[in-house]
Amino acid sequence: MTPDISPLDPDDDAALAAWHHVYLVSARHELGEVATPWQREEVRAMLQDTGSRARSLGWSAVLDGETVGAGWLRTPLLDNLALAELDVHVLPSARRRGVGSALLARLESEAAARGRRVMTGLASWPYDAGSAGTGASGPEFARAVGFELALSEVQRELALPVEDRVLAGLADDAARAHGAYTLRSWSGPVPDDLLDGWARLTSTLVTEAPTGDLEVEQEAVSTDAVREQEAMLERQGRTKYNTVALSADGDLVAYSDLATTIHEPGRAYQWGTLVHPSHRGHRLGVAVKVANLRLLQAERPDIVRVTTYNAELNRHMIGVNEAMGFRPVARLGDFQKKLG
Repeated sequence: MTPDISPLDPDDDAALAAWHHVYLVSARHELGEVATPWQREEVRAMLQDTGSRARSLGWSAVLDGETVGAGWLRTPLLDNLALAELDVHVLPSARRRGVGSALLARLESEAAARGRRVMTGLASWPYDAGSAGTGASGPEFARAVGFELALSEVQRELALPVEDRVLAGLADDAARAHGAYTLRSWSGPVPDDLLDGWARLTSTLVTEAPTGDLEVEQEAVSTDAVREQEAMLERQGRTKYNTVALSADGDLVAYSDLATTIHEPGRAYQWGTLVHPSHRGHRLGVAVKVANLRLLQAERPDIVRVTTYNAELNRHMIGVNEAMGFRPVARLGDFQKKLG
C-alpha cells in the first residue's frame, strides 16, 4: 500500500503531535537517552518561522489512518541556494514498506522545484557501529536511496558539574598564550556592540569547520538574520550562553556558544566554537570554551550534561573536548546526494 503523503500544518496540534511522535520514536530507536531530537514546540517554531534566513516545511506519511512517517525540508534563502537539507523518519514497526522512500521522493521533488540540486541529511547511530555505521538503520537507508557519507562525526557528552580546579587549570594554561586578547561572556542575545563581529565570524563556521566532501558555501553575513534567529530561539524556549575573544583592536576573533531548552531540563548543547584563521595559535578555542562552560555552570547549576559533535578529522577540537571531560556516546553522519 502506498502511503498518503501530505504537507504538515504546524498550527494543527493533532497533526503535529502525530508527526513528532514518529520523529521522536525513530530518533530514539537505536540511541535511547543519548538521542538529540528537537522537541515538539521547537519544531513548531521552526516550521512557523518566516524570516529571511531559510524556509522549513514538513510532510506526514499516513498508512491505514496512522501517521507512520515524518519528513522535513529546509532550504536556505540567503546563501547555499543549490542546497536543501532534509530529514526522513519512519516508525520502526512501519519500516520496509516503502514509507521512507516515498517520503524522500516527495522531499526531493519539492527541493528540485525550488531549484535545489544538492541534498544533505543527517543520520545518527550507536558508537560501536563504527565510522561508517554499517548495519545501523539510518546509514543503511541513506546509502540505499543514493546518499553518500560525506562527513563522519562523533557525539560526545560531558557530565556536569566539572570541578572548577579542572576548568581553572585549562583556563590558566591557555591564558599564557593569549595575553593580548580579552574574553567576554553573556547569556541571551548578542550585545549591540558585538553584533557586526558576531555576524561576520559565525557566518564562516560552516566552511571553516571540517566539511569533508560536503558541497557547502559560507553563509551570508547578516545582522538581521542573527536577530531573526534569536527571536526564533526565544519562541522555541531556548537560551544561549556565549563567550567571545576580542583582539587588542576590539575585533571579535573567536567565539563559543551553548544552548539550553525549557523542553529538556538538565541538558545543554554545545553549538559552535571557532577562531578566526589569522588569530589561531593562541589557545583561544580552549579559552572561549572553558569560559563559556564556567558561565553555564554559574548560571545554570541545574544542567547535568552537555552534548557536542565533532568531525572525526578535527583532532584539535576533539583534544580540547577530551581535556574538558567529554566522552563519546554515539555517531553522526552527514550524507549528501546530488540530483540530476
